[in-house]
Amino acid sequence: MGRVSGTEKQEFTEMENAEFSDFQLICHVRDALSAVTLGDRENYDELVGYLHRKESPNPDEIALLETTLKALSGTVSSIDSVHHESLLSALYRMSLWNYGTSIMDALIELIISLAASNGKYIDWSLELLVNNFTPPYHLMNNLKQEIGIEKKNKVLSRVHAAFEAIAVLVPLAPLRLSPIVVQRMPLIYSKGPEILMYVENMLKLESGAIGEIVGVTMLPAIVDRLIELDVEIGWDGLLHEDAKGIFEMELDDAELEDGDDNMLAAEYLNRKSLEGNTIADKLDSLIELTFLHLESCQSSGRLSEVFDVLLRSFKRTILNAYKSKFTQFLVFYACALDPEDCGVKFAMVLTEMFVSNVYPPNTRMSAVAYLASYLSRAKFVSAALVASILQRLVDWCLNYCQSHDSIMNPRAHQVFYSGCQALMYMLCFRMRSLMDAPRLKMQLLNMPMEPILQHKLNPLKVCLPTVVVEFLRQAKAAKLFMTSESFAFDDMLESDLSRAFGGIYRLDMFFPFDPCLLKKSESYIRPHFARWSKIKCDGADDGEFSETGSEASDDDFADMNENDMIEGDMMVSVQAGLDFDPDLNRMSITPKNKPLLYLHQHNARMPARIRPSTSPESL
Repeated sequence: MGRVSGTEKQEFTEMENAEFSDFQLICHVRDALSAVTLGDRENYDELVGYLHRKESPNPDEIALLETTLKALSGTVSSIDSVHHESLLSALYRMSLWNYGTSIMDALIELIISLAASNGKYIDWSLELLVNNFTPPYHLMNNLKQEIGIEKKNKVLSRVHAAFEAIAVLVPLAPLRLSPIVVQRMPLIYSKGPEILMYVENMLKLESGAIGEIVGVTMLPAIVDRLIELDVEIGWDGLLHEDAKGIFEMELDDAELEDGDDNMLAAEYLNRKSLEGNTIADKLDSLIELTFLHLESCQSSGRLSEVFDVLLRSFKRTILNAYKSKFTQFLVFYACALDPEDCGVKFAMVLTEMFVSNVYPPNTRMSAVAYLASYLSRAKFVSAALVASILQRLVDWCLNYCQSHDSIMNPRAHQVFYSGCQALMYMLCFRMRSLMDAPRLKMQLLNMPMEPILQHKLNPLKVCLPTVVVEFLRQAKAAKLFMTSESFAFDDMLESDLSRAFGGIYRLDMFFPFDPCLLKKSESYIRPHFARWSKIKCDGADDGEFSETGSEASDDDFADMNENDMIEGDMMVSVQAGLDFDPDLNRMSITPKNKPLLYLHQHNARMPARIRPSTSPESL
């Protein structure tokens, strides 16, 4: 009873050559599945054999496989995970990439039917679909050809349509999908095309019909993988003065092969040193892919909500990753795409993190370093926003001074010193744009910075000397402290600032948005990125601040090219204008460990060395 008769076996075998109705096929397959439980595996094993891939199947074999898959779709309720393990295993090994559209459609139909038939097959079905995010290795090279691109579109469109269909039938399925996708992400040493295509599918999920559920997982997982790649890029082989002694505080222009006149020689050399670095190449391509996704989010009006997810990921992963050199530009680019919303939100979040006592000191220092670098480098940030945040930082620093009657101690007051350094660093970049707007100029002149800089905590001795020297150079030319006769620029430079200091008396900080060295990524950042424009503060009576020996007056500080400067509180380009050295339109601060006397005597400029986001000494 229940066994398949000899006649039925013969009919099943003749499936290849006979005409059967759909109902008859389903009955035959159901009987074969049922017979296994009674110990009869002959027809079942033959059925499983049809699912095994053949190297060059003929049309009849293709038709038989399609027929078998469709018949299985009609009998999913009879499939048992224990008795039919070999059947499920054969299906699991099938790849959509190996077949034409008819087999693809039949297999997708079976996967959806299994997921909807029993909860225990949901993960199995989702995993099988995720397996098709990337092609088998033997087909990977085909993706460079037109036929491969066409195949990719056919496969992935069906995969994502299946996700959506399963989500409709099983509403909780997307919650099961997220961990599967994250756990199966290729490792950082996987081949570039593989990890790139996998991330492309993750971003497609984020923006798809089930994106509201899985999106909060996809983007943070991508950021985590980018950080892993980022920190894997070693800098021991890069050219920097600590290792090879070839970078000085100021480098002459180099003849660059790519013709980029705005690229400093050090930056060019460091970028060249990354050529052939497979990890850097993968990171560059992944960042570019994510940039394009952010652009599509902006076009569809979703950027604000996606930025909220990205910002949470930044706070959790990027902010305290001290070896991160490039991943942070995801946030920078998102802000550039939407300055009024994302751009302002990012600055305000960083400011709140710094002034709040709920975060640990290292997090607060990182936040203010990001804040200073962001406001200095982002062309799209308005001068009014810079002024308002400067005011908050000055108020915080002043309050700190008033509540701490202490002497200089870098370790005990590291958060305070990081705030002071951020103030000076921002003003090195933005002082001129602030002085150009009358209202902002008055606000800046009224900021109580003198009590902070002259406090016993002595931030001018602890902060990075190159930042201090450049800040004082510009402050003197702008008469920033003209209201107080007690502030002696020359004395400060010749005494306190001339003392050599190192070790704990040096505030090693990093500037996260130094020029990006990844070629593809940098092309997206470049239009929104402010390179260093140095004011020649040669208004000192003895002319020692002049780079050229000219006798320009302090009033020249306010002169500028109006074509490059927007009046009032609007966005300001820091690249143009009279009294700016065009050859220094390319600055990065990661200072050489020199005493301040050396810096002053050699008329030191902002350091030219490019080390894209962190100083190894501080790691």
